[in-house]
Amino acid sequence: KEMSTFICQLQHWRLYLLALVLGIGGSFQYGIQVSVIASPAKHIQSFVNSTWMLRYGAPVAESTNQLIWSFIVAVLSLGAWAGAIHSGSLPVIHGRKKALLINNAVAVVAALLMVFSRMANSFEMILLGRFLYGYNVGLGLSVHLMYLGESAPKELRGFLTLTCSIFIGLGKVTGQIIGIEEIMGTKEMWPCLLAVSGIPAVLQFVMLLFFPEAPRHLYIDKGDTEGSKKALQWLWQKDDLELELEDMQKERKSVQGEKAKTVKDVFSSRCVRWQLLTLAIPCAGVQFCGNNALYFYAFDIFRESGVPETQMQYLAIGIGATELITVTLCSFLIDRAGRKKLMGYGYLLMGVTMCVLTVMLSMKDLNPQIPYVCIGLIFSVICIYGLGPSGVSMALPADLFLQAWRPSAYVISGTINWLSMFVIGMLFGYIVEALGQFCFLVFVAYSIFSAAFMIYFVPETKGKTMIEITEDFNKLNYKNRKSDVENTKVATKL
Repeated sequence: KEMSTFICQLQHWRLYLLALVLGIGGSFQYGIQVSVIASPAKHIQSFVNSTWMLRYGAPVAESTNQLIWSFIVAVLSLGAWAGAIHSGSLPVIHGRKKALLINNAVAVVAALLMVFSRMANSFEMILLGRFLYGYNVGLGLSVHLMYLGESAPKELRGFLTLTCSIFIGLGKVTGQIIGIEEIMGTKEMWPCLLAVSGIPAVLQFVMLLFFPEAPRHLYIDKGDTEGSKKALQWLWQKDDLELELEDMQKERKSVQGEKAKTVKDVFSSRCVRWQLLTLAIPCAGVQFCGNNALYFYAFDIFRESGVPETQMQYLAIGIGATELITVTLCSFLIDRAGRKKLMGYGYLLMGVTMCVLTVMLSMKDLNPQIPYVCIGLIFSVICIYGLGPSGVSMALPADLFLQAWRPSAYVISGTINWLSMFVIGMLFGYIVEALGQFCFLVFVAYSIFSAAFMIYFVPETKGKTMIEITEDFNKLNYKNRKSDVENTKVATKL
């Protein structure tokens, strides 16, 4: 049995290669853009000041410089929101593959703006470049998940969609490593550091040309049965595709004559109400679980433990590497343990651990050993986050919606995700100033609520077809209305 499983895994090597190609130009870009901006902060602020001097003959006010810097950081989220909104139309009109090719061109333009910003003495070029990078990330992340989810067999869907989180972690660590002063975090090299995302974009553009369009998109959206079959044969390396084609045929019949659903349809339709709640609360709202707060407090605690400032960047790499390792481990557990357990109990453990951390932070001056306990708790929360919420929040949305609903669902998911990231980025400093270490209690409340929602309400999606998952959710969508459930089941089967 183990040998046959191993042979089956080898058989899908082209599918794994597709996951690699999609990851390089997809979620990897998100990870690298989140982390790479931190190291050249002082050089960019200095550049803004010198540009201001050239234009106006006087140095920029400290408050103005800080505001410009804050917007350079935060505008990524606004660009990503714009990209997420277009993820509901571009992949439908042009297909998943063409949407990504267009997206890569946007990243190359952003990279060129970064490279020439210093020559042109224009910090506005950095702002525009960051917005375009954000657009690339917002669109790329959604289409990456769509493309993989629509190309993978049900037994590999969880693992393959979770590679999205692995590439985010890899991007974060890569950004932290190349940003150190020994590599590219210098006064001379910072424009090239900001332009580095152009390289993955070019790589994905070239390599994606050799891959077929997503099979489910071809079969269900385009009605191209032969093209879909050829794509599946090429990706899966097998000719016996009867079960998969039958599943796609059922899904196509269930949405036959229906156009792709709009965002308004997703919000107003009873038949996807619980799928929408699952998408919004534990998945898209993952920004509210306190991961960013942990990174902020980590440096504060490291200082109190006597870690030199020069070593902080290496500790940041250590934190990023911890998240990457645990997310990778999650990819091997997700199709064994299931989405529900990993995310539900992951949120629960995060909430409990952050409660303990809040108590320890309140007592850190009482004993010199307590800061070391806090360091251990921070790494514990990051491990739990990587093993559960971080990975599953990327994999689960691919399971929730049928083909006609999926693009608009990703628009909603992206909107919640990126706007919450923007809000937290702008307000987090004020929250910390007002609440101190008790800011974690806000995130504890979210984590406990999400845990209860996942454990008590959301059905398991592991190893199920899209139709089976839809039928499970219909029991919630039409609770206490058995006739509606029966009618929906009959319509689905027909």
